[in-house]
Amino acid sequence: MAQSQKVEPVLQTAVKPQMGLLGATMNAMALIAPGAFLWITYQLQAAATAPSGASVASDTWAGIIVALGVCFLTALSYAELARIYPEAGFASCVYFAEKAFLDSQGATRTGPASLARIAKLATGWAAHLFYWVYPGVMVAMMATLIGFIYTSFTGKTFSNEELTVIGIVFALVTGYIGYRGVSGSTLTSIWINVIQLVTLVIFSGLAIYYRMSNPQGATQWAFSGAWDIVKFHSIQGVLVQSTIAILILVGFESCTALAAETKDPARTIPKAIILSLVIQGLFAYLFEYFATGLMVSEKLTFSTAVAATATAPATTTVVTGMAAAAASSAPIGDLARLIGDNVFHGLGFGLMISMAVTVAIAVIGTTLSCMNTAIRVTCGMAEDRELPDVLGFLHTEHSTPHMAMWVLVAVSSIIAGIGVRSVVGLTGITLASNLGTFVLYGLTCVWTIIAFKGRKDFNILKHGVIPVAGLITNAIMAAAIVYLYIIGNADSVNEAHICFWIAGGWAAVSLLYVGLTTVSKSYRVRMLTCVIRPEQLDDVTAALRREDLMMGMTIMDVRGYGRQKGDKGTNGARMPEDSVRFLPKLKLEILVRDWDVEHVMDTIADTLRTGNIGDGKIVVFDASSTMRIRTGEKGIRAVYGAEHKPSEAHV
Repeated sequence: MAQSQKVEPVLQTAVKPQMGLLGATMNAMALIAPGAFLWITYQLQAAATAPSGASVASDTWAGIIVALGVCFLTALSYAELARIYPEAGFASCVYFAEKAFLDSQGATRTGPASLARIAKLATGWAAHLFYWVYPGVMVAMMATLIGFIYTSFTGKTFSNEELTVIGIVFALVTGYIGYRGVSGSTLTSIWINVIQLVTLVIFSGLAIYYRMSNPQGATQWAFSGAWDIVKFHSIQGVLVQSTIAILILVGFESCTALAAETKDPARTIPKAIILSLVIQGLFAYLFEYFATGLMVSEKLTFSTAVAATATAPATTTVVTGMAAAAASSAPIGDLARLIGDNVFHGLGFGLMISMAVTVAIAVIGTTLSCMNTAIRVTCGMAEDRELPDVLGFLHTEHSTPHMAMWVLVAVSSIIAGIGVRSVVGLTGITLASNLGTFVLYGLTCVWTIIAFKGRKDFNILKHGVIPVAGLITNAIMAAAIVYLYIIGNADSVNEAHICFWIAGGWAAVSLLYVGLTTVSKSYRVRMLTCVIRPEQLDDVTAALRREDLMMGMTIMDVRGYGRQKGDKGTNGARMPEDSVRFLPKLKLEILVRDWDVEHVMDTIADTLRTGNIGDGKIVVFDASSTMRIRTGEKGIRAVYGAEHKPSEAHV
């Protein structure tokens, strides 16, 4: 078995814990954002069809119930993992995967081709498909919303190119807010949650009043009553709607990526996971969708114009009820106009625009929250050397993964360019994000089972029944995306193609990257030079030998100075500023395999660290070629030898 690398918590040393339960919950709630998604996804849900082409809009509320069940099963698993692994840091879901395997095996390190690393990378692939596509979906939805507001005022429409530019500007603005730091993001999330929840209560209450008072004398309601809204009409309909509804419910788990910035994460994060889903998902969504379905009637209309041709004159087609909701780019805005015009006597336009503005604010919070989570997962994996180093750079002032943020802004702009072109494109990128969600959630349920198996605090319900049920339901949701859209009508097939191109492309890139880096980490050799205090040599040597991390070491007596110019600051006396004191040190040179570099550095640092000036430095260099003179062996064999069998005690 390949020599192994110790898994350590990802330490974002430049990050300070600032958030309590309120901050962690609010950041997760901002990503769930019921005030945004009622407006921006109702059209997708109203337009959803079964493979036969029949509308399944009647199962919208039931689909949310099923999606909520899947989310709660997953949320409980996330909460349990967050409780036992509060040190997870930025790449929380990835850390859960690797640590669960190691703990179940009683191991401390993982090798480049071990099951623990495979689990970690599979989780990372799904997390990136979810978190890196999701902001693009939100950018596309914001551009569409701005286009709707513009059309409402001017009667004109933006071209696809103009909508794409609007999306790019929005992505840049939101990225800049995230780049400035999590404190500002949390304050933004608090205000956004307050605004959208107040708006939801007002709109939902008015929608119910509209149905009860019936000011327009409607006779053809989309739903005959309360039971018709909540009941299951068809299995296929519920499956289709639940695969869309998962988009509006994800986000409860995002606070786990903020553990490094949260006070007492072992207690705070699990509570925030459940609270955010209960408040936003269980109460806000079910109430608002119930109220909305209650007021849809033939009074909701939408007109489509067909241009004249050589053989036929221009015509106008008018659809009503749920068909109008499916055709309109903003059916909730149309419903707000009906309320304003008929309940408040002509205030429809003002009510619609006011609500649209609150939705736009909520979309900002949703996009910001997802971007914050996405770049932290990426940064954590980069610090773990599983992604390019540049993506792990933290800004020196704001302590944010700023390089990852600007790459994400570019990716989101490209994805949004697909989404703004049509409802088919928007649904396609939504499905790609949702597919990543189901895979990530299903894997997390598996890691919960593995992590708690054999632990003294194992509970058959929490760590057996619930995660198994979560795994099964997430697998069904993922299979439903693949099956229902492939066998559906032409639009459904096109939506599936967009989903599979995005997901498949990312999977191919991920597999190629993992394959190449696995070979590199297994065979590339690095040179570590370490300057230490002479009296610490035996301790360092013993620690490295104990971990089976080296086969040899070169030691040199040297003298030098660092940032303090050799000044130890003893006896209260300070050296003159222009003088330098050369202190006696030992310089160690150690050849190690690339995979072991981080663990060698951590082992040396843990052994040497006193917290005082002069603890030393470690520098890593590429060793482009090595040879064992006696045997002629080159590369990794020159360091470890063909006969070397690493100890399996750590694997």
